[in-house]
Amino acid sequence: MDTLETRELRYFVAVAEELHFGRAAERLGMAQPPLSRAIQQLERRLGVSLLERNRRGVRLTGAGEVLLHEGRAALDATSAAARRTRRAGGTGGPRNRLVLAVKAAASHELLRKLLDAYAAEPDAAEIEVLPCGMCEQPELLRDGRADVALMHAPFNSLAGFDSEELTTEGQIAVLPAGHPLAAHPALSLADVTDIPDLPLARWPNHGVYPPGPGPEIHNQTQLAQLIALGRTVAIFPDSARSWLWAGHTAVPLTDAPPVVTHIAWPAHSRSLALAGLVRTAARL
Repeated sequence: MDTLETRELRYFVAVAEELHFGRAAERLGMAQPPLSRAIQQLERRLGVSLLERNRRGVRLTGAGEVLLHEGRAALDATSAAARRTRRAGGTGGPRNRLVLAVKAAASHELLRKLLDAYAAEPDAAEIEVLPCGMCEQPELLRDGRADVALMHAPFNSLAGFDSEELTTEGQIAVLPAGHPLAAHPALSLADVTDIPDLPLARWPNHGVYPPGPGPEIHNQTQLAQLIALGRTVAIFPDSARSWLWAGHTAVPLTDAPPVVTHIAWPAHSRSLALAGLVRTAARL
């Protein structure tokens, strides 16, 4: 049989992520024996071994790795379908509302121009702006919490999405205004990534912070305050100048790669409202 039930995928993904039947059962809110039976039945139906079980614990087989990857994508797709269907069924029909995910430090000027220009279009949909953290836009698009996003290469991966390039800009180091390096007309990446008294701020990627001595950043306000207090330094696109505090100084980085802002959306989208928003963004 070549079909899989959503329930089966949900069970398997929980076990594959936890690598422990007890923890997976607790996460799913069920007893362990029926979960074990469901996974065994799934393996029999597929004719492959998905998990290796021994006294040391549970390990994914090669087939299990494939099903974990595909299962996550399938569950994201079903969640996305439900969320987008509910939005489409709201008052005013399918053109009623679009959710636009934007990173908190994204260009305010670009976003304002886009929203104003689109609002002037005939039959424009309502746009809900969904602020998000670093590198969260792809996940929001895949699971349906967002219909479209402003994404920034090379920081965001555009794999699996359609996109239009909007702007290209350089990068800056945002330093405490009183720091000696703040007086320089320009800096290199090496200058700002190896400052003994000013470690680089660390943003989470998929919930995991990279190693390093810098503070773990949870939101834009926290970062702004820590920079002003002389506790950290951060690297941003040049457009981030729009939100800097009086206690900050922006210094251009001479060797940082350019940041390219794209408007991106799921490749399978057939939304007329989304198509209209993309056309407006491309004109800008």
